Amino acid sequence: MAKEVEAFIKLQVKGGAANPSPPVGPALGAKGVNIMEFCKRFNAKTEDKRGKVLPVVITVFKDKSFEFIIKTTPAAVQLLEMAKLKKGSPESNRNKVGSVTWDQVKAIAEDKMEDLNAFKIESAMKMIAGTARSVGITISGTPPWAAEA
Repeated sequence: MAKEVEAFIKLQVKGGAANPSPPVGPALGAKGVNIMEFCKRFNAKTEDKRGKVLPVVITVFKDKSFEFIIKTTPAAVQLLEMAKLKKGSPESNRNKVGSVTWDQVKAIAEDKMEDLNAFKIESAMKMIAGTARSVGITISGTPPWAAEA
């Protein structure tokens, strides 16, 4: 029989760097989860992605056991990395702070495809382009779907 779910906890933790300090400790401690066990298992799974921000969804069961799913790095973080920026524009509609190419957008879209609700790579690219716009990053070149027409 399946275990009864008590709660879902969503966090963003740097890969290979989970520790009992906030935000991990208080979020898990409030639900009665063994914090050190989570940190050990998370760090072991994300050793290859050390330093990257990774969203994680933790499912806590009634018996205080847990499972977790690690998602791909957020699109905004990947865009800032590609544009070699520390942070986005405070006024993204007025001040553009960086630029990426459509090839870079496609690479991000392919990486995030499993976490996006898109069936085609073009749809995923449009979502990433929207994120780029909201961060204040321009996309140079012509979109691949515009060149085909």
